[in-house]
Amino acid sequence: MAQDMATKRQQAVLGLFFVTLLWGGTFVWMKQAMNSLDEELVQYSTAGVVGVIVAARFLIAFIALLPFSSKAREALVSKEDWKGGLVLGGLMLAGFVLQMIGIDSVSPSVSAFLTSLYVVFTAILSVKISDRKPTRMMIAGVALATLGAGFIDGPPHLVWGVGELLTVICAVFFALHIIYTDSITKRLNPLAVTSTSFAVLVIGASIIAIIASGGLMVFESAWQTGVVVPLICLGLFGSLACILMLNAFQKYLNPTHAAIIYSFEPVWATIYGWQQGLVDVSIWLTMGLLLLLGNIIVEMDESAESSPHLNEEAGPE
Repeated sequence: MAQDMATKRQQAVLGLFFVTLLWGGTFVWMKQAMNSLDEELVQYSTAGVVGVIVAARFLIAFIALLPFSSKAREALVSKEDWKGGLVLGGLMLAGFVLQMIGIDSVSPSVSAFLTSLYVVFTAILSVKISDRKPTRMMIAGVALATLGAGFIDGPPHLVWGVGELLTVICAVFFALHIIYTDSITKRLNPLAVTSTSFAVLVIGASIIAIIASGGLMVFESAWQTGVVVPLICLGLFGSLACILMLNAFQKYLNPTHAAIIYSFEPVWATIYGWQQGLVDVSIWLTMGLLLLLGNIIVEMDESAESSPHLNEEAGPE
């Protein structure tokens, strides 16, 4: 039994690591979509256009999920699944919106660093909620993840303002999403809660797009040349595949361990950005890669050695 749990934990580590690989690709796909909408960004506002892109990517994921899963369809008439989806979808939406507003006034490197603080917040909040002392491996992993993500594009030049504050708050919401995913996916079917959380994201992002742009015409942004293919990639890979794997695998790991793995996303985003000519390679990139690679090794070791009952403790209900 203990061996089976250790195997599941190692599979979960590899599965969530693959999630970060796909999530890193969303950086390029989002950039491609945004670069094709220069006129719309001026006409409808950045918040309006990004709201449309977020709504469209999760609508694609939602539509793709329903035909293949009876659990996903049944969830739409389940009160409990809607409660879980409202929590997870609402937390993701809040994180995306605050990050989107904050990045308007901060540099990408500062935004990446401050967003990566969700690793620290996850550790603090999960320890506080579970009343469980952090292990030395956990502390080392958090430190490596934060340093690696923060310096992947060079030292962050941080000056506190509204944008920085909003980005830190966004990191808190992402941390809460990780913690509540741990709790909710132990009580509810992962496919079911994925379905309802997608629906919540589509509705919420659409409302934001309408309010920010002042009307419905902003939704024409989703059909412009150069936008459709990136949106399909965002929907099928960055949203559907990633959230399904996240909801299926994360329950086998401590929330802090999961957050540490997710911190590898900036590595892939930076590599993909470099391939597209959007990021310059520097010694800082190499240092960030090494820090985060070492962090994954620490996490793999911790997953193999941790006792199987560790993750059975309930998170927030």
